[in-house]
Amino acid sequence: MVDVQSVLADAGLTNPHVVEFVTYWAGITQPDRVEVVSASDDARLLEESLAAGELLPVSGDRYFSRSYYKDTARSEERTVVATSNPADKGIYNNWKPAEDTVATLTERMTGQSKGKTMYVIPYLMAPQGSPLEAYAAGVELTDSRPVVQQMIRMSRVGVHYINELADQSSFVKAVHVTGDLPNLGQGTADDQRLFATVADQRTILHFGSSYGGNALLGKIAHGLRQACYDGRASGKFLAEQFLLLGIKDKETGKTFHVVGGFPSASGKTNLSMTMSPDELGDRYEVTFYGDDIAWIWVDEDGKLRAFNPENGVFGVAKDTNEATNPGAVDAIVPGTGAIFTNVAYNEKTQDVWWEGKTKHHPDDLDGWIDWKGERIAARNPDEAGDPWAHPNSRFTTTIAHVPNAADDYNDPAGVVVDAIIFGGRTRDREPLIRAITDVAEGVYDGMTLGAEATFAAEGVEGMLRYDPMSMRPFMAYEEGDYAGHWLKIIGEATVKPIFAHVNWFQRGTDGHFLWNGYRDNVRALLWLWKFQNGEVKGNPTAVGVIPTADELNVDGMSFQPGDLETLLSIDVDRWKQEMGFREEHLKQFNLPEAIWEAHRRVAGDLDKA
Repeated sequence: MVDVQSVLADAGLTNPHVVEFVTYWAGITQPDRVEVVSASDDARLLEESLAAGELLPVSGDRYFSRSYYKDTARSEERTVVATSNPADKGIYNNWKPAEDTVATLTERMTGQSKGKTMYVIPYLMAPQGSPLEAYAAGVELTDSRPVVQQMIRMSRVGVHYINELADQSSFVKAVHVTGDLPNLGQGTADDQRLFATVADQRTILHFGSSYGGNALLGKIAHGLRQACYDGRASGKFLAEQFLLLGIKDKETGKTFHVVGGFPSASGKTNLSMTMSPDELGDRYEVTFYGDDIAWIWVDEDGKLRAFNPENGVFGVAKDTNEATNPGAVDAIVPGTGAIFTNVAYNEKTQDVWWEGKTKHHPDDLDGWIDWKGERIAARNPDEAGDPWAHPNSRFTTTIAHVPNAADDYNDPAGVVVDAIIFGGRTRDREPLIRAITDVAEGVYDGMTLGAEATFAAEGVEGMLRYDPMSMRPFMAYEEGDYAGHWLKIIGEATVKPIFAHVNWFQRGTDGHFLWNGYRDNVRALLWLWKFQNGEVKGNPTAVGVIPTADELNVDGMSFQPGDLETLLSIDVDRWKQEMGFREEHLKQFNLPEAIWEAHRRVAGDLDKA
């Protein structure tokens, strides 16, 4: 039996509540060894993982990791939020009773770490000294060494973060047990995997995975689900699946800070890591703060502020290249210590590849193995076109390696939020950008955020898959309360942010994209900045204010005839149809009256249009 208390004392971990937590769960999972880790242990742990074959070397001191082939993405149907209050049950949060959930996971985790090391990861999901530090501290226990290496890149890891807490008991208790992956019944009626955020106990219990989204408990489970619950419970903040970026005007020295939510495949990562288009680069500089999570609060002066709680980027590799996301490419070059997961790997050259990295996969197949670990050269003819990398393959790197990382990304005070944007992928009805000046209408727009669904599957052409605030998989409590909490927090700000909705994906009748996208998306945000400052007036419509053609800087861009006009207009009939879909969507929730008033106001304005 491991003498847990002696191990923790030798590592300098003195927080008595942490000692109690680790001792309790070591008794349940029964590891052979316990080790406390800090960021300074990274190099040693990498050497150990390479020697054990848990990681493979990638040229330039980078690393390749592969998760079990049935364990390659977050599993929403196996992910739950558990509390003792049934009123927390929402439409999307897979609510379960806390007592039953903890009992089930305790039983499944019992003895499952025998023969392994339990790594104790004390971490902080915020810059140290932030006003939200009480909600940012956590301790993850894991029996997977690669999880430690990913957590070191994605969070701030060190014993002092936990020892120096003002409230020694204010930390999230997170336990990850990998389990016997080949024998968990993934996707069957006997599936043993279960990933629970026991929100009112500030406890996270994940069993049955080694994939990052299920195993890096500081990221999604803490940074979004638990923080979402804590934000409402404390009444102090919002925790959202939002990007955070800045646009600096080099002439004036002023910076425009934007947070924003985008459903999957709607351009969030590319926008978060974008740079100015060449034609505007002499004047405007885009700075990166975060691609995935923002915590938002009102400071003592009434200013709305935000920071990215993460310390790294866990990005989707697919289609990442110099054209789509040059910042991401520069963040994972040799020397960055990046970790690539479930991409294709060459055992001889120690190179990696994924679909979209280059226009065509390498012609020489010698040494290449795919994301399942199978040799590509040995494929049958009918397998020749199968992907080399998994569509959800990932790269992990620290923010410090992002070339345009903001100088103040680690400032505990965060940055003042000037704009909140939402963006969905739709081929029609949504113009390039529409500004919304009313807070309730802005929150309403976020609650009706959506992206194109597969029409045949949905049964209604044009119906969106709604993803409120892009938080559909991450809400920790009921959606009506969630909307009310949004209205409360934004309402407390003395200077309100401007809201906007963007869409980079409008198509012509022949299927071509009307807007170039990528770095040119900055142009839409520059218009929003000018609109907020009163420098342009735009064209008022029933669904928001749209730029006029002369207000939008399109220097260096070219358009097919009529495309720009379509981008800067709305289809009233299509919008009237959309309002019917939205009403059905909103009826699921017990929403504040202010949201329904916003809906009726927009619908009434459309009727008059």
